[in-house]
Amino acid sequence: MEKILEVKNMHVSFDTFGGEVQAVRGVDFDLNKGETLAIVGESGSGKSVTSKTIMRLIPTPPGRIKEGEILFGGKDLAKLSEKEMQKIRGKDISMIFQDPMTSLNPTMKVGKQIMEGLIKHQKLSSSAAKERAIELLGLVGIPQPEVRINQFPHQFSGGMRQRVVIAIALACNPKILLADEPTTALDVTIQAQIIELMKDLQKKMNTSIIFITHDLGVVANVADRVAVMYGGKIVEIGTVDEIFYNPQHPYTWGLLSSMPSLDAKEDELFAIPGSPPDLINPPKGDAFAVRNQFALKIDLEKEPPMFKVSNTHYAATWLLHENAPKVEPPPYIKRLKETKQLSKSGAKASDHK
Repeated sequence: MEKILEVKNMHVSFDTFGGEVQAVRGVDFDLNKGETLAIVGESGSGKSVTSKTIMRLIPTPPGRIKEGEILFGGKDLAKLSEKEMQKIRGKDISMIFQDPMTSLNPTMKVGKQIMEGLIKHQKLSSSAAKERAIELLGLVGIPQPEVRINQFPHQFSGGMRQRVVIAIALACNPKILLADEPTTALDVTIQAQIIELMKDLQKKMNTSIIFITHDLGVVANVADRVAVMYGGKIVEIGTVDEIFYNPQHPYTWGLLSSMPSLDAKEDELFAIPGSPPDLINPPKGDAFAVRNQFALKIDLEKEPPMFKVSNTHYAATWLLHENAPKVEPPPYIKRLKETKQLSKSGAKASDHK
């Protein structure tokens, strides 16, 4: 597959009164054309900082890219000037933020906000931009777009506002769409509608998406591949099936085990103990070691490398070392694997009929 974005050894820090916060510590991943990569992890793991750094939207100071490359279209975005980035933002790479109400200007009609990017990047006339804005509002599922184009953000519901934000992000047919928890502020029914809308638009426009979320339920419905972040690092990456049915990192086990399940017994509600690491003084070994019931002695002393599980699946845990003791994953993870095996055997049986 054709790679559209490559992030190599990215380090991002923030200088604070308390010291240097190492928010992102050596992140590596790539994004293929037309795919959706989900980045998951609890709050403070570095997900949003990663996405905002790609767009060069972290405030400088106090933020800074200490090291690494962000390769897109033959250019390293980390080294571009602000003026050069302005030509890329909105045109080639767009972003959908978490809260649509703070993303939209309350004093401007929504039509004008969609038209801005079209006039700047596509060089359309006002009348052509207005026609395209009406078309985009219809595309994202807003009824009577020719009427609603003249309304203000406060006249829209939360879900409709998020649709407007998606219309703005897609206005210039970007190659990459960064969605930073775009459904967090919405109720479950509207969440499902927005996710279906994004999947539908991706098929029509062949846009590559980086979907930032802490909700693994959303991931299962929207992503092709999943990167799990913890303590400013990617600790596991693989296809959706590999992460959900064959997870290898204890942190991924914890995330999956803490998902609400209708099958779970009353005494099976799981929570990962402890709290995320202090990134002013990051731990010496594996950042997850102190919260990890399966931690080995080496986890407290040496950071694990990325071990290869398959051509598409990698995990940074010493449990994958050839000399590591064999560890039984938690009951919920074992059940997930068994569910996958049963579905595979069922599919094979139906093939032979």
